[in-house]
Amino acid sequence: MAKIFITLTGTKHYFGNDFLEKGMKIRLEKEPDNEYDKEAIKVTYEGLGKIGYVANSSYTVIGESMSAGRLYDKIGDMAYAKVVLVTPAGTICKICKKSLKSEQEETA
Repeated sequence: MAKIFITLTGTKHYFGNDFLEKGMKIRLEKEPDNEYDKEAIKVTYEGLGKIGYVANSSYTVIGESMSAGRLYDKIGDMAYAKVVLVTPAGTICKICKKSLKSEQEETA
């Protein structure tokens, strides 16, 4: 399966992105009760809690990374990703293969 990248956005509303570094592991959690976006996926970091969201708008998705809407059905309720690149416009992260539904089904 091809590598899947996402854009972490909204960090300025929480802790900023100065602490984010390449290789850091982050957790993605579906947030179906989100009042603004039924396909919202919040991003958390151990010890800090919520640090942002998976981008879900053409204005916030960087390059060829996948939007939250396109990723939503490819993961379970929770998934993991690693930071690949931190930019002022957003942070690019790679979804861990084991977090993808097809990978989980193959190993089950």
